[in-house]
Amino acid sequence: MPRIDREAGPATAVAAAPAALALLLGRPRTAVALSLLPAAVAAFFRDPDRTPDTRTVPVDDVLSPADGKVMYAGAGQDGVAPEGAWQQVSIFLSAFDVHINRAPYGGTVVEVVERPGKWFAAYKHESAHLNERSDITVERVVGDEVRRVHFRQIVGLMARRVVTRVSVGDELATGERVGLMKFGSRMDVFVPPECDLLVREGERVVAGETVIARWTRPARAGS
Repeated sequence: MPRIDREAGPATAVAAAPAALALLLGRPRTAVALSLLPAAVAAFFRDPDRTPDTRTVPVDDVLSPADGKVMYAGAGQDGVAPEGAWQQVSIFLSAFDVHINRAPYGGTVVEVVERPGKWFAAYKHESAHLNERSDITVERVVGDEVRRVHFRQIVGLMARRVVTRVSVGDELATGERVGLMKFGSRMDVFVPPECDLLVREGERVVAGETVIARWTRPARAGS
């Protein structure tokens, strides 16, 4: 059984209240039925181990930061991608997906920006720049180049809170846990043009497992 993230505590306690009330009112059958609700909420916060937890990821690989479905893969979208030349992969997480987020690429965290916002459905285009979100940028020196990857946690219609557990100056490994989003949301990953995108719209991806992009110029031996 996978571990349950600590954020599950308050939400599960609230979800358990109806069952507790039914039990106090002498309705055990109703209480048993209602007990499925806190179990479902706890399951939302499940945190399964993935390959990066036990193995080093190749330096040229960019992994999916979230479980879900690829909504978009291509050139950086106007009004969505950061300033500059980027390629973009956008992933939609349903309420049934694992919501623990992982770093798509390892390196030093050089920027973390948390922005308040609205709660449009995460699959809508405007959610990328109007919803509450957290932007994280990492840099990594590989050989003679500085590689930069930008990724973004975005809440949706059901998700109302982003949990970001990294700060500027942190050293991250590719696939390391960085936080979570509560109850249905979206993640965007932005990689430079020198990467090949390896996923397409409609494809299912798994956090810490699916390689979504790869640097086309392999790192030199010893980098």
